[in-house]
Amino acid sequence: MSAFFESFSLSYAQWALIALCALLAGMSKTGVPGVSMLMVPAMAMIFGGKASTGVLLPILITADIFAVIHYHRHAEWKPLLRALPWAILGLILALWIGAGVNDQQFKQLIAISVLFSLILMVLNDRKNQKINFPDRPWFAALFGILGGFATMIGNVAGPVFAIYLLSLHLNKKNYIGTTAWFFAIINLTKLPLQYFVWDNIQEKTLLIDLMVIPFVMLGAYIGIKVVHAIPEQHYRWIVVFITFVSALLIFL
Repeated sequence: MSAFFESFSLSYAQWALIALCALLAGMSKTGVPGVSMLMVPAMAMIFGGKASTGVLLPILITADIFAVIHYHRHAEWKPLLRALPWAILGLILALWIGAGVNDQQFKQLIAISVLFSLILMVLNDRKNQKINFPDRPWFAALFGILGGFATMIGNVAGPVFAIYLLSLHLNKKNYIGTTAWFFAIINLTKLPLQYFVWDNIQEKTLLIDLMVIPFVMLGAYIGIKVVHAIPEQHYRWIVVFITFVSALLIFL
């Protein structure tokens, strides 16, 4: 057994970190905000930037499946379907210019956009006014393209899509259910693109993904329990705070 694990050229510490990332993926997809932001740098540290996305994507898809199973009845399809075509366009744009884009500069632009949108949303909330532009076509287009590009380039679309849904004032379960379906569709769309175009999903990476599925399942179970314990009136502001911190982490 030890020889099998050693054949991947990974240390036990690296295996433990991959398992932790799988656990966090399960928690994140079932509604615990922010923990997914720890996965991206951790996996990149082990496998490298572009290669890590090929290892992480099947883990995320597995977590998406558990999230959709549990929250599928709570999705708000109208805002999801508004953003989804634009997100696909964002994926295609990222695929086209992904080889030449500067990841750090793009992530900083994402962070600035998220922070600016978050500030506008909070200011409107403090005035007890719901922002009046989420129903406009350009709003879904902007966040759809930005989210699709961000998830393809660096798996950092969580804060972008969070702003889009927070602006719609969805309740806790509707927020999680809509997010679950959105990323399940987007990540399944990314799978053939990364396999055939970027060629960073291989048999060995899929074996790694298979071995950490129990940790994804455990994380999903923990996430459901944690979200259930968070009061409805507090969940939105927890997501706002975590989104703000996540944007800062992207920027740095």
